[in-house]
Amino acid sequence: MLFALLPIFVACHTTNHYDIIIRNGLVYDGSGKKPFAGDVGINGDTIATIGDLHDAVAENVIDAKGNAVCPGFIDVQSQSMVSLIQDGRSLGAIRQGVTLEVFGESESMGPLTDTMKKIIQSQEGDIKYKIQWTSLKEYLEYLEHRGVATNVASYLGAATIRENLLLFANRDPDSAEMEQMKVLVKKSMEDGALGIGSALIYAPGNYAKTKEIVSLCQVASSYGGTYISHIRSEGNQLLQGIDELIDISSQAKIPAIIYHLKAAGKSNWHKLDSALAKIDSARNAGLDISACMYPYTAGATGFDAAMPPAVQEGGLDKWIARLKDPVKRKAIQKEMVTTSNEWENLYLGAGPENIICIGFKQDSLKYLTGKRLSEIARMRGKSPEETVLDLVIQDHSRVEVIYFLMSEENVRKELKLPYTSLGSDEQSMAPEGVFLKNSAHPRAYGTFARVLGEYVRDVRLMPLEMAIHKMTGLPAAQLRIKGRGLLASGNYADVVVFDPLKINALSTYERPHQLAIGVEDVLVNGVPVLKNGEHTGAKPGKAVFGPGRK
Repeated sequence: MLFALLPIFVACHTTNHYDIIIRNGLVYDGSGKKPFAGDVGINGDTIATIGDLHDAVAENVIDAKGNAVCPGFIDVQSQSMVSLIQDGRSLGAIRQGVTLEVFGESESMGPLTDTMKKIIQSQEGDIKYKIQWTSLKEYLEYLEHRGVATNVASYLGAATIRENLLLFANRDPDSAEMEQMKVLVKKSMEDGALGIGSALIYAPGNYAKTKEIVSLCQVASSYGGTYISHIRSEGNQLLQGIDELIDISSQAKIPAIIYHLKAAGKSNWHKLDSALAKIDSARNAGLDISACMYPYTAGATGFDAAMPPAVQEGGLDKWIARLKDPVKRKAIQKEMVTTSNEWENLYLGAGPENIICIGFKQDSLKYLTGKRLSEIARMRGKSPEETVLDLVIQDHSRVEVIYFLMSEENVRKELKLPYTSLGSDEQSMAPEGVFLKNSAHPRAYGTFARVLGEYVRDVRLMPLEMAIHKMTGLPAAQLRIKGRGLLASGNYADVVVFDPLKINALSTYERPHQLAIGVEDVLVNGVPVLKNGEHTGAKPGKAVFGPGRK
């Protein structure tokens, strides 16, 4: 009888072994529920269990006493497509707790034709690289094989699909071209694209009419994809832009997400409540409409958003040729200072005193980095409008700029919405090397840390568990990504340990290249990437694919 009971006795006293145990932390599981005291056991790239593991042992024990333990943050709108080729550490994102970066606003890194590849290479900035891929899937796998600290995923750019057939032509695709575009969407969705991403204020994406976007989204929807969009207007036609997104969602039967929800330009700030009412009405009617945002009153893009998209037809060289033509040049300057509902004019929305130049490709112009447009115009003795045209010509680029467009009141109102997740709309950088050749928007280093530090801890805009949900469980659900976004047994071990009392964004508009503080440990797929606040050099990031992947 004693021999019969011996196996049971031994089994009851078997010590559980894990690769990593995170002990003594306050666990926020990403669902938005209240936190609980507990430990997290990890084996390989997977969360094995969550609970009381005081009797368990592990090769690596992380003491999270006094800290929050939560899923890795998801950057719904990353622009790190090129920066990760330069520096796979993704230091700016990792130091904030970001473990998944999502690309694909309007343009994606595939599929690419040989002509598109040549154009991209000819317009490179400070970062030089070879295009060693053609499809979007090949690009994501290229990053994984090259080595990246964060996981990576991407939408299929609607403008990229258009460029495959039409390049920069301002016309509708004919029936044969439309069918080829749909075939490209089908192939990309089967390769693992998350869905369709558009940016309808920029050329050539702006040239696409609603019907074209609906056709692309119908294909994506059949594979379980989603639609995410920088809507056609965030300013004068904000309400109409939201109507279009809702219409696309309804016709294509596809969930739709609004990129960086905002009311841009002081004259449009009052429209936010009406915009939110439209979203609420659509959601109440059963449509899956949501949004992402960044917690700043300024956006960042180029001077292409200061001129009519029609001027940019044919691509960069033809755009610059028009800027050099005396007659067209005069007409363009007039359009820049004329209120219009036909195109999104960020120049008028901000004003030259509220525009900061942050990125030039030509070394001869880099001394202007960080200066306001109004100051540069005075230095040159020209009007701000003429200065914009000259800078685009001289830099042979759209020039990267910051536009101050939003109100702090609206930012806070948007943050509190139950359906807004977070997206930096910037590349992940490091405060060193090639990245210091230009400035940046502080959101590159501070989006997630700013919410947790300023808006949660200091302003108490929302509970910590809700803010973490907006960075984890919510975006995973929006993007239909499985196995990530929640701390749960069987999910991937993307885990963040941070100090709620210390986390903070140090980056500012004047000094953006400053890493966030307060995140102590970051694990990506079970591998420590940040340990005691220092990057380990590990690059365990994987390509994350959408629901249509075959």
